[in-house]
Amino acid sequence: MLIAAFNEEASIGETLKSIELQHYSGPFEVIVIDDGSKDATAEIVTAAMAHYPWLKLIRLEKNGGKAKALNQGFAQSHYHIIVTLDADSYLFVDSLQRIVERYFQDPANTKAISGAVLVRNSRESWITKAQEWDYFHGIAAIKRVQSLFQGTLVAQGAFSLYDRNTLIEVGGWPDCVGEDIVLTWAILNRGYRVGHSEDACIFTNVPATLKQFSRQRQRWSRGMMEAFKKHPSILLSPRLSTFFIYWNLLFPLLDFIFTISFIPGILLALFGYYWIVGPMTLALIPLAMAMNYIMFFIGKRMFDHRHLHVRANFAGFLIYAFGYSLILQPICLVGYLSEMLNFKKNWGTK
Repeated sequence: MLIAAFNEEASIGETLKSIELQHYSGPFEVIVIDDGSKDATAEIVTAAMAHYPWLKLIRLEKNGGKAKALNQGFAQSHYHIIVTLDADSYLFVDSLQRIVERYFQDPANTKAISGAVLVRNSRESWITKAQEWDYFHGIAAIKRVQSLFQGTLVAQGAFSLYDRNTLIEVGGWPDCVGEDIVLTWAILNRGYRVGHSEDACIFTNVPATLKQFSRQRQRWSRGMMEAFKKHPSILLSPRLSTFFIYWNLLFPLLDFIFTISFIPGILLALFGYYWIVGPMTLALIPLAMAMNYIMFFIGKRMFDHRHLHVRANFAGFLIYAFGYSLILQPICLVGYLSEMLNFKKNWGTK
């Protein structure tokens, strides 16, 4: 297991404890790569090594980014299965066992598995409350469907499993802001399958301010554009997952139309001008409610199976249902344009 850490003194101890509480039955190692932290991250990991015999530490003098840190750890790893974990995440009980089991149960050409990422700090602010629904309700549903079509499009760095030989074949993690999506598309582009383990759960800290959220989602958007740049031939791959890749190709256009047309249309409708958004828009509400209920029911069923409880986060749901897209789509549009225009890249948050 590889954990890239930069200034994570507040959370790395709990992350390591969650791994110990997995009681994983097989042999394993955890390599924390301290990516030039300026705080006490390395000291905390060093102290923990006395209690966790499976723990190792690599200290890098200078911060070089997540991809370089993971590649450093990968070069010193020993096992056939590689799992990545964010340094500020908490691994839910039995999740390590479940993601490994999914890997062996899936078709033989499966070379990566994404875990289920959920929000840990949902009570911190209004934007984390909305993101709790995004991760549980939106992102999770998308990954389930993509996996059924033989190709989850992002094995996220927060919690995913990879086949060692395949990582070597594709050259490890690419040095870019969207290293996880670019790596996933490299695996898909070679004809392999990427699966999803919906009951292998990890709880992670998400951006707690609008500025942090904006930087994260711009990075995600730039990562998708990087994936298209590095793997354009994936659009010609004759496989089921190619449908979703073509759908991603439409995202910049859809977000552009939403930002310059639908948002102004809503504002005009509030003042009685139904030039863009009008009463006919209301006809879509029942269909949207039915679709969202199915998504919620499937997610809740998994929660019940794992003895988890869907929190009564009604305020977050209202923000997610009625205001989230009004914030998210313009932010994504900025990310797409930044990559197209080759603006300077910053890691941002998460």
